[in-house]
Amino acid sequence: MKASDVLKHVDHTLLKADSTWEQIQKICDESIKYKTASICIPPCYIKRIYDKYGDTVNIGTVIGFPLGYSITEAKVAEAKKAIEEGANEIDMVINITDARNGDFGKIEAEIRIIRNVCKNKILKVIIETCYLTKEEKIKLCKVITNAKADFIKTSTGFGTTGAIIEDIRLLKENIGPNVKIKAAGGMKTYDDLIAFLKEGAERLGTSSAIKIIEGMKSNSY
Repeated sequence: MKASDVLKHVDHTLLKADSTWEQIQKICDESIKYKTASICIPPCYIKRIYDKYGDTVNIGTVIGFPLGYSITEAKVAEAKKAIEEGANEIDMVINITDARNGDFGKIEAEIRIIRNVCKNKILKVIIETCYLTKEEKIKLCKVITNAKADFIKTSTGFGTTGAIIEDIRLLKENIGPNVKIKAAGGMKTYDDLIAFLKEGAERLGTSSAIKIIEGMKSNSY
């Protein structure tokens, strides 16, 4: 697989708490240069990015991030504001405490509400696999399918681990046909990127992909 084909699946990400405008602009410029699927950046930068770049960069952002346990009303307000300011893709974190308590109906209800807010924008649902049992992950596949989200996403990148191949296989077996998979975090090499795509991930959330590809001595970009 050519590097250019890999980058079409990358959400070029910068979500560090101390991210500067200079760093954010670099992410945007790289996304445009390498034609990544999107950028994924803190919501406080959405308007500033859109004012400078307009539709030349596909803006994605996060809500309820990174812990997920903010109230639904707060997530709704975040999603509305993000879309109003120019975001096309929303990555929401579920309330992980609900999953651990077995309250999957609450999770589905919240996703449905955010789905309604997002309308035709892309909605990705982060389940933070590192904190969940196999059974909880399977139940969340059903919840996310029922709520009609566009993607199930493995991780925030702020948990104890990022994406692992075994989880991609499990999610692929249990999600509905209209739900795609986003693997996020833990990708350190070009082989990692390829492996997640081959296992069925449609998007890769990573801050490393462009650095990895630029660092390769030879590639077929």
